Amino acid sequence: MALSVGMKAGAVLIFTGVVAPLVGLGLKRVTGGWDSYGGGAFAILRDSPARKGAAPQSTDPAIQAAEVRQMLEAKAERRKVRGEPALDVGAESARLLAAAAEGFPAGHDEELRTEVRQLVVARNERRLRAGLEPLDVEVETERQLAELDC
Repeated sequence: MALSVGMKAGAVLIFTGVVAPLVGLGLKRVTGGWDSYGGGAFAILRDSPARKGAAPQSTDPAIQAAEVRQMLEAKAERRKVRGEPALDVGAESARLLAAAAEGFPAGHDEELRTEVRQLVVARNERRLRAGLEPLDVEVETERQLAELDC
């Protein structure tokens, strides 16, 4: 005897409403759910990213110097290809490593300070157009530079 359409619809509803969620919960319990999804022998799940505000890992100074020199040589090569003035890799490397040894935040380069100041001036112009009171440019520049140091 053939099942009626109403019984077929009821069976589908019971399956999707009761059986499917129970199967899902069972599979989650057995496999660990989404936490293990994508895991395996070659997964990167075990490597946790560095937390914001965590102390940076110490780096071997020789490795750091080699990497800085390598990046500066690449930068010098790009400048040469573009026809810009040559970059003294040795002097620039020494300057950057000395700044890093000093703790870098105190030694913001002047280009960064100028760029942040320009952004603050532009923000002040928008604030004035909006009818708000302007910010103190120097104080706001220092505040934003201090934010970058965090």
